[in-house]
Amino acid sequence: MLTVALSAVVLPASAAGAAEPRTAGTGAVDRATSQSFEQLAEAVLTERTAALLDNRPAGRIAPAKKLKNKKARLSAKVTRTENSGLSTLRSRKSRLAGLGEAYTGADTRVTVDRTRVKGGQATVQVTETTTLTYKKVRGDEPATTGFQAHHELKFAAKPDGTWELTGIRPTDDGLPQINQPTVAPAAPSVGATALPKATRAAITRPARPQTKPAGKYNYKAMAAYAEKYWKNYNPAYRKFNDAGGDCTNFISQALKAGGWKHDSGVYSDYTNWWYDASYQSTSWVGANEWSWFTLHHKRATNLSNVYYMGVGDIMQMDFDRDGSKDHTMIVSYRSSSGVPYLTYHSVNTYRKSVASIIASNPNAYYYAYRT
Repeated sequence: MLTVALSAVVLPASAAGAAEPRTAGTGAVDRATSQSFEQLAEAVLTERTAALLDNRPAGRIAPAKKLKNKKARLSAKVTRTENSGLSTLRSRKSRLAGLGEAYTGADTRVTVDRTRVKGGQATVQVTETTTLTYKKVRGDEPATTGFQAHHELKFAAKPDGTWELTGIRPTDDGLPQINQPTVAPAAPSVGATALPKATRAAITRPARPQTKPAGKYNYKAMAAYAEKYWKNYNPAYRKFNDAGGDCTNFISQALKAGGWKHDSGVYSDYTNWWYDASYQSTSWVGANEWSWFTLHHKRATNLSNVYYMGVGDIMQMDFDRDGSKDHTMIVSYRSSSGVPYLTYHSVNTYRKSVASIIASNPNAYYYAYRT
């Protein structure tokens, strides 16, 4: 069983408020308690990441079940949920192995962004930064893949002065990170619309890789842009993380860096694509609108297989098969054996292989675009 305990110093709200900033209408915890929340989150998320490793070397911190203190711990319900999730992740590791991918090492770090306490309940917002090291199965994999993700943890104060973790959930929109256990079940597909329709791509790896032909855009510049700003956002652009996700805004920036030109007009008309100091077209930030614009103007064409994508190409996903695209990514690296690696926002991710995305989301619909 997965059990977690960490030391924490819990102060009454009045005492804590004298030493630490307070949030209006809430109590507060002292720095040591906040640090224990951070350690607990890091232990749980490190355990999830470790379930994906080809081997499980001793990490920077002890796995969750080996932490010994009794001041902060998982509730019985969260313990069961995490144990089930770890089983799911080990199955994912097996699917990855079947697709020719494995990880030999990982580093997961967590920082607390905000803590709110009210009525014996603590809500803790944290940022997870995880790096995974690719195993050299074929020998041409990049060195690492990485992401930043955000989570909300719920703690309940116990009568004996300890805290119990009662829930943890991701708060990002977009593609779930590789160490997130739960994948929503697929829903039946719906009928087509009259708008430009993308053609779905196969996800089975072909016997022979396909080389991307020379095009009119600067694909290296697209990849360089994506890999420069995957985590540290370009301040020249607005963010849309809290307005449906930043994934399509991010790939629009990368495409522009590689030579895509603005197509001005009414912002709500999907046949236009532009960004300025005060606003932008819906096709710049919307996954479906970007696809409609791209296919309408033949800026890109659909590929029949996701493994045919090269650097600068785009992949979109429909998580629940409801006919609406949910996520947009750009290929920033391609191995010599023909595996595309994608970089994207929401969750901020660097060089994630298409194999690992498929292994985590086998029931999604996939769309590949040759730019």
